[in-house]
Amino acid sequence: MVVTMAALVLGLLVASAKSNYDAQNAELVKVSANVVLLDRGLAHYGPEAKEARAMLSDIVARFLKLMRAEDPTLMDPARGGAEILYGKIEDLSPKDDAQRLLKSQMLSMATTVGQTRWLIYEQSATAVSVPFIVIVVFWLTVIFLGWGLLAHRNTTLIVTMLVSALSASGAIFLILEMYSPYRGLIRISDAPIRAALAALGQ
Repeated sequence: MVVTMAALVLGLLVASAKSNYDAQNAELVKVSANVVLLDRGLAHYGPEAKEARAMLSDIVARFLKLMRAEDPTLMDPARGGAEILYGKIEDLSPKDDAQRLLKSQMLSMATTVGQTRWLIYEQSATAVSVPFIVIVVFWLTVIFLGWGLLAHRNTTLIVTMLVSALSASGAIFLILEMYSPYRGLIRISDAPIRAALAALGQ
């Protein structure tokens, strides 16, 4: 029963961590696409939006740099200047209906980008459930102790126990790593945001 429960809980934790990791990756792709669309909208608006475009490029470059920071609080969207950019777009004075429509669309896109940034930040602070991990480790310890006490000591047993322990430890390592997608060894690729940055200002 302990083995079955340990396997079920470990599988649940891996599935939950993978779901969190995939959600973070999808949000990064979404914010990258929206940033490019916002830049194109500013480009179509005209030279009056040049300052806003430069600010957008700076914000994206800063975000790319902070993606790899070990301190997740540095990714706080309140530090990024997105609100100032929104104000710059809001201050634009449309001269015709086309610019009025563009301004409305850009404000909507800036809001969407801001919402996604906050979502990325909040989800990056999500941590694995410590009680779950403690319980699973305790159950695995009991299982391995039980096997060790009941089996005759030989090379095959030692190698098998070692491989099994490493496999279980690897699963727990994967869980902890996938709950920290911007830090550690298993990180979300920054390729989408790099591609977005390269496309800005063109």
